[in-house]
Amino acid sequence: MTLALRRLNTSDPDFEPAFKRVLHWSEETDAAIEERVRGILADVRARGDAAVLEYTKRFDELAASSVSELELDTDSLRAALDLISPAQRQALERAAERVRRYHERQLQASGQSWTYRDDDGTLLGQKVTPLDRVGIYVPGGKAAYPSSVLMNALPAQVAGVSEIVMVVPTPRGERNPLVLAAAYLAGAHRVFTIGGAQAVAALAYGTATVPRVDKITGPGNAYVASAKRQVFGQVGIDMIAGPSEILVLADGTTPPDWVAMDLFSQAEHDELAQSILLSPDAAYLERVRQEMERLLPGMPRRDVIRASLEGRGALIQTRSMEEACDISNRIAPEHLEVSSSEPHRWEPLLRHAGALFLGAYTSESLGDYCAGPNHVLPTSGTARFSSPLGVYDFQKRSSLIEVSAHGAQTLGPIAAELAYGEGLQAHAQAAEFRLSKPKGA
Repeated sequence: MTLALRRLNTSDPDFEPAFKRVLHWSEETDAAIEERVRGILADVRARGDAAVLEYTKRFDELAASSVSELELDTDSLRAALDLISPAQRQALERAAERVRRYHERQLQASGQSWTYRDDDGTLLGQKVTPLDRVGIYVPGGKAAYPSSVLMNALPAQVAGVSEIVMVVPTPRGERNPLVLAAAYLAGAHRVFTIGGAQAVAALAYGTATVPRVDKITGPGNAYVASAKRQVFGQVGIDMIAGPSEILVLADGTTPPDWVAMDLFSQAEHDELAQSILLSPDAAYLERVRQEMERLLPGMPRRDVIRASLEGRGALIQTRSMEEACDISNRIAPEHLEVSSSEPHRWEPLLRHAGALFLGAYTSESLGDYCAGPNHVLPTSGTARFSSPLGVYDFQKRSSLIEVSAHGAQTLGPIAAELAYGEGLQAHAQAAEFRLSKPKGA
């Protein structure tokens, strides 16, 4: 069966409306999901453990007499590490080491406190402190994601978070040893086998057994996303992620089957994922399309890939690589592959992306699992103003101000003048009380 994939050309007069249709994605959550989640959150907040147990039995078909039975101790996590194959263990340990090393470098670059003194002796600065307790949500329904454990827990650990509480659904009690092994390696302090909106509620409000956290990170389904949106304010959250995206900028020098598989790598996530290829080389676009046709029948998730590509995918011919970079900035994709023999020529032109993958050998999948940078990235164009998950998401900053007696003489009149202008006399006089009276007054 032929793959019905959009072909666009920036030179065509109807390119703009066609391009906007490709990018359109409604992020509105179904009203019924919002209302149902609102009820679950309120119930868990009111009844705590009892509600968590009820929803876990209903949705995950996992019965327990107490939430304590759903918590896994360190011995269970260590046993999972011993249970997985030697090859899996080595891959997990090497990936964890690389992710930890990257975030340690990130901490050194941007996560330190600092101070300086003015000439008058006033000390100013910033105090960086880790969050006390965070919750990480790890999907565990249709698929298991040990990589999500590493990407959420390790930057929290590197940041110095005192307690990392992980929740992961285990439908019908089926525990994935690779996920639990990752939790052990990444330093999760407590792990509960609960999921869904009820897990988010337990983390946000706290129950008799599940501690209340300061921030919740990690991906989930529509119910989890809705729950995170609704508890924001009670706790912090990382982001509300939309469908996964990949944009490939290609100059025609990368083997077309490599690029075809890279496009598949996001399309296989779900039917709403988006895969777009930009290139000024029309013949190359056609070769990639032919490779997609050839490779698709052999993919286990070919039905999902087809639905994603035909629904939201596109091959776009541009006038030049410069124009391709301009279009990329308009899209602000989650994953951006610069599949070129000269990636560093084009990288300075690219302003908006969750992560940039430079050169033909840098497949997006390497970033997902083991390159080192975080794979929790902004989607749906939000890379225009937001960043990947990182050490900084598990820290907070406090300003440091210590005004010297001499400094008060300089700053006081400034503050008083502005405060009087705002009609705030107490502010003004608080500054003026600290002004020294001239000698002999």
